Amino acid sequence: MAEDNNNNNTGRTEEFCSMCRRGSSIAGDMFHLPGGINMCSDCMRRSLDQMSSLGVGDMLGGGIPGMQFTVTKEEVPAKPKVQGGMPDGSNIDERTGEDAGRDKENPDQDEAKKEGNQQIGPFGIPNIQFLNWGDMGFGPRQKQVKSDPEALKKQFDLNNIPKPHKLKEMLDEYVIGQDEAKKVISVAVYNHYKRVHADLTDTNETEIGKSNILMIGPTGCGKTYLVQTLARLLNVPLAIADATSLTEAGYIGDDIESVVSKLLTASDNDVEKAECGIIFIDEIDKLARKKNATTRDVSGESVQQGMLKLLEGSEVEVPVGAGSKNAMVPMAKVNTKNILFICGGAFPDLDDVIKQRLRKETSIGFDAELKDKWDKEKSILSKVTVEDIKKFGMIPEFVGRMPIICALEGLTEEALVKILKEPKNAIIRQYKSLLEMDEVKLTFEDDALLEIAKKALEKETGARGLRAVIEEYMLDIMFEVPKDDNIGEVVITKDYIEGKGGPEIKMREFIVPGIDNARTYLIR
Repeated sequence: MAEDNNNNNTGRTEEFCSMCRRGSSIAGDMFHLPGGINMCSDCMRRSLDQMSSLGVGDMLGGGIPGMQFTVTKEEVPAKPKVQGGMPDGSNIDERTGEDAGRDKENPDQDEAKKEGNQQIGPFGIPNIQFLNWGDMGFGPRQKQVKSDPEALKKQFDLNNIPKPHKLKEMLDEYVIGQDEAKKVISVAVYNHYKRVHADLTDTNETEIGKSNILMIGPTGCGKTYLVQTLARLLNVPLAIADATSLTEAGYIGDDIESVVSKLLTASDNDVEKAECGIIFIDEIDKLARKKNATTRDVSGESVQQGMLKLLEGSEVEVPVGAGSKNAMVPMAKVNTKNILFICGGAFPDLDDVIKQRLRKETSIGFDAELKDKWDKEKSILSKVTVEDIKKFGMIPEFVGRMPIICALEGLTEEALVKILKEPKNAIIRQYKSLLEMDEVKLTFEDDALLEIAKKALEKETGARGLRAVIEEYMLDIMFEVPKDDNIGEVVITKDYIEGKGGPEIKMREFIVPGIDNARTYLIR
């Protein structure tokens, strides 16, 4: 075993795979084999696959391809049928029951073999028992959980379902603006609850279909944050997946069913509970059809076609407690009929497609609209149609299963200033809490907040640009303030944001005994 004598920051010793020579920091935890041999999980799986394909287990008489288990002394029959000794390499005397191969003259050598766990089978091939699955953190298999039908009905009871206006009020506490999007999501979630309630209680003769949502908006406008906030507020299983890692049949990344597997994990492996959940697929615009593509598009159009059955409603087999399908993981069938799908994406250059369509509709004459009228339109995405999304690269079958198209508006300076101050977890409040731990008060002037919003707007990254701007100006303050215990308040001014001066520092109030003219600083 090759080890690095220098310990890392965590205090653990770096271990290296004896086959591929990768360290544990790259390949993960190692299997510890006899003789000081370490193997990573990839090399171990390849080795077991080769043993299984060669039928090593059948040659050893184990009966299981690639597997040979050690036979203990209690499991040895009275008359072993294996010629030349037991399958574990021992030779048991029928009269005494002792191992005839034991070295009586050098008993210490046998003890050393036991300590080294040297269990060698026929043909000099080690037995499978030396594998320590605990080193890889595999543990026991996770099993499918059966939920109580009465508890599930109580959870989705009509009295416990929050009304749309209540959902919107809860979202207003965390998300600024986007009133139309919050209304759409609130109504969709409310109808989703009622659909699940009708399905569980069989009280409605009319089968209620689901209305999947497609959210379109520029980056940083709050698409993902809306759903993440919804996940915290609701008591319904919700899984957030990323479409960029999906490929057809899992060529390189995850397969399409992995989004349902994440929902099953969020439901604690309860299939009935997962079938009542919500799935949010982010970056859905990355699945658009590639233009001028000469090869098979396994990560674009093919994924859209594979997702059709999930959006419409069908039974899919997903692994329980794992991210990929293999023979070692149990499978469970999940029906996606009652699962609400919300897809979101920035759809870059979609505004150009909309403008091109609107310009073609411009008439000729004195009452005609100017062609450059739409160039300065900020809410151009609100005029999106199904034809525009098809032209962008989404297939008609996929768009047809998204009946609700919700367009989010780009953020203005006023909205960015509100985002800085008003939400419960606003960025300004976060930094105030950080400095309060050092007993220092942090204050932002209104002009400074407006200047921060202007600089964030120039970055064209939406609300994400706010933290980038504040981090830049708060770096020196967060570094220097803990040095001086006399600092009591820091005021961020407009001049500091514009680079014309520094922040205003106020010291704590103190009085020097015996000196009447002591200088005092008062903090309010």
